[in-house]
Amino acid sequence: MRLGVLDVGSNTVHLLVVDAHEGAVPLPQVSDKAVLRLMRYLTPDGAITEEGVLAIIAAVQNAANVAKQHNIDELLPFATSALRDATNGPELLARVERETGVALQVLSGEDESRLTFLAVRRWYGWSAGNILLFDIGGGSLEIASGANEIPDVAVSLPLGAGRSTVGFLHNDPPLPEEVTALREHAARVLADAVSAFSGEPEPHHIVGSSKTIRSLARLAGSTQDGVGSLDRILLRRSQLNDWVPRLARIPADARPALPGITADRTFQIVAGGIVLGEAMSAFDATALEVSPWALREGIILRYLDRL
Repeated sequence: MRLGVLDVGSNTVHLLVVDAHEGAVPLPQVSDKAVLRLMRYLTPDGAITEEGVLAIIAAVQNAANVAKQHNIDELLPFATSALRDATNGPELLARVERETGVALQVLSGEDESRLTFLAVRRWYGWSAGNILLFDIGGGSLEIASGANEIPDVAVSLPLGAGRSTVGFLHNDPPLPEEVTALREHAARVLADAVSAFSGEPEPHHIVGSSKTIRSLARLAGSTQDGVGSLDRILLRRSQLNDWVPRLARIPADARPALPGITADRTFQIVAGGIVLGEAMSAFDATALEVSPWALREGIILRYLDRL
């Protein structure tokens, strides 16, 4: 079966077309992405402006057209924190469906965390034992922990890379006092969240997923032999903390010259690095492994499980 997964996030509208069947690895066939950076379109009261609404509609319509061209059997469209938190979110969703025919399912923060955890568990397998997961999106940071496919604890925090950039890093490159303010804010939010994990056993694997973490790992991480033909990518906190101040001194338009930093993440990669560093510090994580699977794969796996 050919599935299309349409992810309307805070930074991008991303369509991934995969060939999948029960018991097999979903094989990506087509990827189509529009960079929106929706945090730019927020009004002071938290609504998405008309310009932002039109950008979403155009991107969703284009994705629907691409999906149709590739003869998908089912489209799995979902939206995350940008639409979930927008004060005009319900009206926007109704308008998107009316004008494009695509009915977006809005995931809660905990749903995002659980589905991403499912994907990571399947990637690493049962032998991985207890997993602690960090996933940084544009609008939120998800943290989950557990030894099964459903995490024992899953939280969503308003510390996404895009949200943190808009809220704190107003200059390009950001001023030192802006970086300090974001670091202190992230530390306070994470300190409140850590208590939810106090009863969890020590993790056997600490894992990071999402494009932001993969980008940071390609820049600052290292590789080791993994299971099978793929290398295992590691990102140490010391490596991350060494690179983030350097990134913060480089203008956004110059960052894509660095390994792993793509144009669609260049504006928010500094905030993502700050938040990830504080998350690793809060949970006393000296290093994390990088998962190639994340939320989109979790959506696919859950769909196949329900067939």
